[in-house]
Amino acid sequence: MGKIQRAIISLSDKSGIVPFAKEVQSFGVEILSTGGTAKTLRENGLKIMDVSEYTGFPEMLDGRVKTLHPKIHGGLLGIRDNPEHAKKMKEHGIIPIDMVVVNLYPFESTIAKPNCTLEEGIENIDIGGPSMLRASAKNYPYVTVIVDPADYQPVLNEMKKSGGAVSKETNFRLAKKVYALTAKYDRAISEYLAKK
Repeated sequence: MGKIQRAIISLSDKSGIVPFAKEVQSFGVEILSTGGTAKTLRENGLKIMDVSEYTGFPEMLDGRVKTLHPKIHGGLLGIRDNPEHAKKMKEHGIIPIDMVVVNLYPFESTIAKPNCTLEEGIENIDIGGPSMLRASAKNYPYVTVIVDPADYQPVLNEMKKSGGAVSKETNFRLAKKVYALTAKYDRAISEYLAKK
């Protein structure tokens, strides 16, 4: 059970994120973020590093490409106690990312609007979010992944008790939520497109 040192926070729904991020940062956690989330956190006094600053690669294509980068996915998927992974990560300047707080573009609420066009629906299919979530959940022994604001306080409580760490058991519980969410999200997309 390693101490959380680095987190990515990237949210469409930012409910409750500011107090959570402030408490996480009080443990000395470095926070990486993107776009509107980074702006919200900075406006509320948090010190944030933009993902583009960390990767050395700008957000581009109208925000379609932000977190799809080896320095992000390597940091999520690297097995910390695998010497070969550790060597490659060091060689390529990839730093472990221990926590991911992400929710997805509001696809279902977008397509529920009566005047929603196919183009609008397609534009609200999240790519980077599910990729980060699935990578984090796959590597749950090392990464805490949060998709539900209801988990903010339990995770903080555990960090307080353990000096900034989250247990493998908690991470596994959170990982299962990820796969339930991404399965539901993909099903909504599939069903929507099948009707077109």
